[in-house]
Formats: sequence, C-alpha cells, structure tokens
Amino acid sequence: MTGKITLFWFRQDLRIADNPALFEAAQNGAVMPIYILDTDTYKIGAASQWWLHHSLNALNKSLENTLNVYVGSARSIIFEILQKNTVHAVYWNRCYDPQRIAKDSLIKTELKNINIECKSFNGSLLWEPWEVLKNDKTHYKVFTPFYRECLQIKSPRHPLPKPEKLTLIKDVHNSTTLKSLELLPKINWHEQMQSCWKIGEYAAQSRLIEFLEDGLQGYKEDRNYPVKENVSRLSPHLHFGEISPNQVWHGAQGLRHDWAKDSDCFLSELGWREFSHSLLYHFSDLANENFQKKFNAFPWVKNPLYLKAWQTGQTGYPIVDAGMRELWQTGYMHNRVRMIVGSFLVKNLLQHWHHGRDWFWDCLVDADLANNSSGWQWIAGSGADASPYFRIFNPITQGEKFDPDGEYTRSFVPELSKLTNKFLFKPWLAPENVLRSAGVILGETYPPPIVDLTVSRNKALEAYKKL
Repeated sequence: MTGKITLFWFRQDLRIADNPALFEAAQNGAVMPIYILDTDTYKIGAASQWWLHHSLNALNKSLENTLNVYVGSARSIIFEILQKNTVHAVYWNRCYDPQRIAKDSLIKTELKNINIECKSFNGSLLWEPWEVLKNDKTHYKVFTPFYRECLQIKSPRHPLPKPEKLTLIKDVHNSTTLKSLELLPKINWHEQMQSCWKIGEYAAQSRLIEFLEDGLQGYKEDRNYPVKENVSRLSPHLHFGEISPNQVWHGAQGLRHDWAKDSDCFLSELGWREFSHSLLYHFSDLANENFQKKFNAFPWVKNPLYLKAWQTGQTGYPIVDAGMRELWQTGYMHNRVRMIVGSFLVKNLLQHWHHGRDWFWDCLVDADLANNSSGWQWIAGSGADASPYFRIFNPITQGEKFDPDGEYTRSFVPELSKLTNKFLFKPWLAPENVLRSAGVILGETYPPPIVDLTVSRNKALEAYKKL
C-alpha cells in the first residue's frame, strides 16, 4: 500500500471516540493500529488480564478486525515494525506511571533520531500533572487545594468524535493473535465474573448513560450504601480507556442544573482520580514507598493466618467478609466497603498495606497503579492527605449504618442469611438459641472474630502514637 502510514499505539485508551492520538493519526492517511503486551513494564493482575482480553476483543471488532497485537518489549517491537513496514509517524496517548514515562521518552528520542515523526497526546486525564502546581511550582499534597486549582486552570476539553475517515491496515508480517497473549486465567475463577460485566467501548458508553439517568440523582448520600445503585461502576472502563474522563465529566456536567450537589460530588471523585495520578507522577515510588517517611518505622505484624482469613472473607466480621467475597466473585468492591476492609487489614490486623495493595492488584478489574497505591496509603495513614491514624473503621457500626437491612452482607455471606439484623454484624454476641434457629454454628458454619475490635484498635493506636 502506498501513501503515508501512521503507527498508532493503543495503550490505556481502548476506544475510538475521544481518542486524541487516533483522531490526529486518522487525519494523516492510513493507520496501522497496534497493541503491545509490554513485558518490560509491571505485570497486570489476573482479573485485569481477563478484562483486557475481552476489551481488546471488543476493540478489534470495532476496528473491523485490523488490530495488530504483540507481546514483548514495546521498544523492540515498535522498531521491528518500522523495519518491515513503510511507516512515517508513530502516535500514542501518554501513560503517566514512572516506568512508562521513562521508556516513552527513550522511544521518542530514538524515533526522532531516525527522522520518524512521533507525537504523544493526553487521552486519559482531565489535566496534565505538570499543569497543576502551587505558586512555588511544587506539587500539591492535599486534595482540596489541588482540585480547586484544577478548576481554576481551565475546563476539561470537550470530547472528540470518532474520526470521520479511518483507513486501517494490518501488519502482514505479524502472526501474533489475541489468544496467544494468554490473558485468560488457566483456572475457571474468571467465569463467575462473566455475568457481572459488559466490556468494551460500547458497554462503557451504555453504563455512563445508565448511571446518569438512574444513579446520579442522590449520589452524594447514597453512594455510601453498597446495596444501592448510586455508584457509576465506571472505574474499569476508565482504567482501560474504554471511555475517557472527558466524556464522563461533560456527561455529568450536562445534568448539573438538575442535581448540582450530586453532580459536583461525582465530579470531585474524578478529581480524586486526577489527584492520585498527580501523586504518582511527582512521587514515582508511591506504589512501594511510604509517602510519609515516618511510617518506615511502623511495627507491622507478620501473620499469614490473619492475611489468609482476610483474603478469603473468613475474618468473622460479616461486612468485611462480604466485601472480600464480592471482590473474589465479581472483580469489584464497593468503595465504602473498600475503606472498611482496608482499615481492618492495616489497623485491626496490623498487616502491611503492601499486602492489601497486592491482593487488590490481582483481584480487581479496575486495578490502577495510581489509584491502588494512593488508596492503600490513604487508608494506612502513610499517604498524602491520608486518613488520620486514629480513624479506624468499626466493621460493626459501619455495617449497621451502611447496610441497615443486611441485603448486601447476606448476599455474599449466605451462611448468615437467616440471622436477624440485630446480630447480623456481630453474630458472636447472639444468644445460642438465636444462632441455632438461624442455622449458624460459630467455628463451623461461620468463623468467630479473629481479633477483638477494642484490643486490636488500642494496639493500632499505640503503634501509631509511637511514630
């Protein structure tokens, strides 16, 4: 094929609409769309691999089966493609984690050295991290002034349409298939997630419309109740770029005149996503190192039995166990419950936040390096603008307040389904006859609490005070 060919590198932007780099590439002639499972960067978790497989499959169908997939070093593969094809330019949308920033810079420099046009665009954030700075040019460490500055800089750009003309070509020299990427788990764990999600750009757009119509009204208050439908569940779609934050932002903005408080609250949650990415951009060790260095001396406890009970939803605290089982069964967990289970792990069980980070990374379909890292550091108290050390979520009162009818807890902890609301979140306090009539035998059908809340809380407070 003659004429100009632009190599377009799909990354965390698995969509056609509002894709800045793809939109520009389409203006310049034919486009060779590629996706590289890059072995030089961090490995994504099992749940995310499952999602990625189906997302790439949906994208390939949208591209009329012209998506070229590869596995290996992104740098090596790109230059191998250039050697075998007549390509005049390489375009991509930027990623903002430290590993890929460094590799992207190297690739861009080498492309320019051989006179290959190379352009990168912002397709995944509302604001560039280097744009949102304090007057002294340092980055923000507290969310509220960060978000206030975001709103003052400029409004997020309006979404771009799909390219009017998109001429797509295959790399005839490549024989790698989506199946050969081996993204699907070898065990049947993922099959139970199939009924929970619809994946791809079309599904993401449908989910946004559904949320705006049925979930945004009442969002500010009802988002805290896991049984209610007032959460967007857009996080995996945003992470993989099946939808852009600009599309979500302007979709919610369009309804602001009807539900201002709810819309503003929802938009601020997009602001938290921006804040997390800003932290990772400016603090490259966020995923591994304590943002607040004083936490390097924290006396974490090594207890594999505690960790296993937490991972498998067998702690004896029903709201915690419900959340951990929801995670395993669906690849997702309600945000309020994420805070509850996180607090329980790092404060009541005194397990290092790294353990929570790693388990979520493997089990969440929305596992995002910036959000996951900053979220766990926030819970532990070691992060920027973190939860204060004395804020320890009580799983009994949290369950009673945010799952008052027990519908969420009973759905994931069915062995307690016949227990009355009075004792649902504290079954060890129920009289024997109440337990017996509900078919509950502590230690057999459901475990007793692995720690005492008062004792474990006091231990955590003493440990934090020593910092």
